[in-house]
Amino acid sequence: MNSSLKLKIGLVISLLFFSALALLPSVTNDLPSWWKKYMAPAGLKLGLDLQGGMHIVLQVDLEKAAENSLDLAASDFKAALADKNINAVRMDSADAKSVLFTLPNTGAVTAVEDILADKFPNLDAQVQAEEGSFPRVTLKLKQDEIDFIRKNAVNQSLEIIRNRIDQFGVSEPVVVRQGDNQIVVQLPGVKDPKRAMSLIGQTAQLEFKLVADTSSINLGQLIAEAKDAGQWQDGESRKQLNLALQNRLPQGTEIYFERVINEQTKRETKVPILLESPILMTGEMVKNAQVRIGGTFNEPYVSLDLTSRGGQAFATITEKNVHRRLAIVLDNIVRSAPVIREKILGGSAQISGNFTHNEATDLAIVLRVGALPAPVDIIQNLTVGASLGQDSINKGMFSGLLGACLVIVFMMFYYRLSGVIANVGLTLNILLLFVGLAMLGSTLTLPGIAGIILSIGMAVDANVLIYERMRDELTLGKSARAGVDGGFTKAFWSVVDAQVTTLITALVLFLFGTGPIKGFAITLTLGIIFNLFAVFFVCRLIYDSLFSLKKIKKLHFLQLLPKTNIDFMGLRKIAFTVSGVLVLLGLVAFVQIFRGHANMGIDFSGGTMLQYKTEQNFALHDVRTALSEAGYEGIDLQQVTSENRLIVKIKKSVAKIGDLSDRITDTLQTKVSNVGFSLESKSEIGASVSANLRSKAIISIGLSMLGVILYLWLRFDFQFGLAATAATFHDVLIVLGICWLMDLELTLLIVTALLTLAGYSLNDTVVIFDRIRENMGKFEDMELHELINLSTNQVLARSIITVLTVLITVTCLYLFGGASIHDFSFALLIGLLVGTYSSIFVASPLLSVGRSHT
Repeated sequence: MNSSLKLKIGLVISLLFFSALALLPSVTNDLPSWWKKYMAPAGLKLGLDLQGGMHIVLQVDLEKAAENSLDLAASDFKAALADKNINAVRMDSADAKSVLFTLPNTGAVTAVEDILADKFPNLDAQVQAEEGSFPRVTLKLKQDEIDFIRKNAVNQSLEIIRNRIDQFGVSEPVVVRQGDNQIVVQLPGVKDPKRAMSLIGQTAQLEFKLVADTSSINLGQLIAEAKDAGQWQDGESRKQLNLALQNRLPQGTEIYFERVINEQTKRETKVPILLESPILMTGEMVKNAQVRIGGTFNEPYVSLDLTSRGGQAFATITEKNVHRRLAIVLDNIVRSAPVIREKILGGSAQISGNFTHNEATDLAIVLRVGALPAPVDIIQNLTVGASLGQDSINKGMFSGLLGACLVIVFMMFYYRLSGVIANVGLTLNILLLFVGLAMLGSTLTLPGIAGIILSIGMAVDANVLIYERMRDELTLGKSARAGVDGGFTKAFWSVVDAQVTTLITALVLFLFGTGPIKGFAITLTLGIIFNLFAVFFVCRLIYDSLFSLKKIKKLHFLQLLPKTNIDFMGLRKIAFTVSGVLVLLGLVAFVQIFRGHANMGIDFSGGTMLQYKTEQNFALHDVRTALSEAGYEGIDLQQVTSENRLIVKIKKSVAKIGDLSDRITDTLQTKVSNVGFSLESKSEIGASVSANLRSKAIISIGLSMLGVILYLWLRFDFQFGLAATAATFHDVLIVLGICWLMDLELTLLIVTALLTLAGYSLNDTVVIFDRIRENMGKFEDMELHELINLSTNQVLARSIITVLTVLITVTCLYLFGGASIHDFSFALLIGLLVGTYSSIFVASPLLSVGRSHT
């Protein structure tokens, strides 16, 4: 054995040793700190769909941030006027971006202008004083101020949310900015999703206000009259209610609602309460907040430690208002309103109000960290329970291992020793794929497992290409070593072209995919890259080593399919007719999907999908009846009988996420209580996210096709690229049409399957095109139709064996991968068959259209 071979063997052994080191943190946490610092930091990480957790997309309301700043400035302006004994009345401006005040007389105009110039340089103010009417002051934020608020509101919100989550105690959370006004939060393994959601989404604007005297008015009657007059209804904004009643309320007061919980029933109600408008203190004066236990019933409350300025302000407030009630207002809800018994010194206060310990803890967290500068809307919420995650791991691993074992057995049976060598390369490919995921800090998702399974098929495809080339070489009477050399050399560009076309689609998926789709793209990309290394370096090294040791004298391959001489070009008219009908079906499906007349998944339509696990079998009729009686319409129910699971889908486009999932869960648990429904996963998508996903899906398909055309144009010529792309569109449209005809739900995973099969179909087509191009050089005088027939027959065995091995792995995924990727696997299965058909009967005949060969 020469030194070059020894060096290569040493390199592979070193790589295996490094792989073991990199994956060790995935097996045990009992490692020194330097190990994780210099090796894979945390080993292999599982995605939320495998370990459970939450993926939330928040949208910061930038318009509201500017409105809040304007409201605060307006309150300060009114207080500044009150200090000068000028009573300004705030009016309805009919524009959220401006505030309108009326002044008592024209004599106040000069003082108002001085105050504006001296204390409010960030406001654009317009003062109108006309004879016979009260002077009017219109306030707006200057554009520079608005730009500053919009620029910093998201970053400030991100830091506040990150600090809240850090104190909440979730391990390895992810909090990152996305786009102009969105924040992505991932909480792996979170145990209480509802509590986490409340903590993250709470604005936590804290204000202290005095309770006004209501002895002369009846708040309940005033609110009822406003409702009867159509001026306000339950659920509408408090600001609207106060504008409707401002002429009937005492000057300088506003209606709020106090949260009251009945001690016995624990039922929560909101009771109107009248507060004085001036804000005496805000949350900015809070230095620390802790949970304490005390009071008459030994209940949790939140103890506040104030800043020195806050302590002084609080002492002054309590001294001047003994025997009055001081309301503590959080996010416009009065949480408590205790009576001030005496002046309070020491810089501390407390918030009580029938809290549970968790509620008090979370309130303390948000008060310690600070308030968000603007409300955040939850526009996407994906929640997976830990039990479902473990179930997904089990099914994914079982289907993957079963598929891999079947392929390994087939390769050993069909290619004998060469099959064993291919299996060694395949095993190394999978090992390196896991190492790559660990080193990149990527997460393994359920679609990622599907990507690994598909990578197994792609790896086998490369070996089959080489081995069938070896067979051709050995048939010519060459020695085993010459056959191996010829097989690797002549198959090299066919393998590279086939893998790169799939790599292009994988990269597009990575750039434009989201969450688990990115996981699929990463595993497929790594699988393709490491496959090229495993096949052309490691497998070739094994052959060279065995030849060096004189362990191989002859290679034996099984041949199930004899050499064929089929007139494929003679069948092109029949193939074009069949394809034309199927493509027409696909075009109809595309138009219907574009019009929205299809079974669109919530990824694209918006809405909610809930998955429940039950303790025993249930009747779908009972569930449908219970939900119908509760008033839920337009709900799509799917029963997975073999798994005791129920999938509930509500396709409704809404701007932000509500509490629909909680209400449906309560209905099922109370009205079908004998079954034992438990929520395993939740997927809620708002309208803005679904619209974004739709546009990304279209861009992904377009870019992947463009990338493939350009690559094939460079490698072959433009007509080859067009023919391959036309055949690929043919495959995508046919599978899309079949999915539409079978009323399959069109989701992101289906789009992923379409792009994946596009890459696979190109893989198959490129192999045939490579052989056609090669034969063009050999048989210059052969007619093109005859040349295409010859080339297709030469690679027919390879096409059949390849699709067979990939079908084995995808069939295992379809049968045992679980309900969540069932449709994805089905689309791949159909796509594999259609792709093989089009590569043989459509792509090559398309190449002959308009092309002559002499």
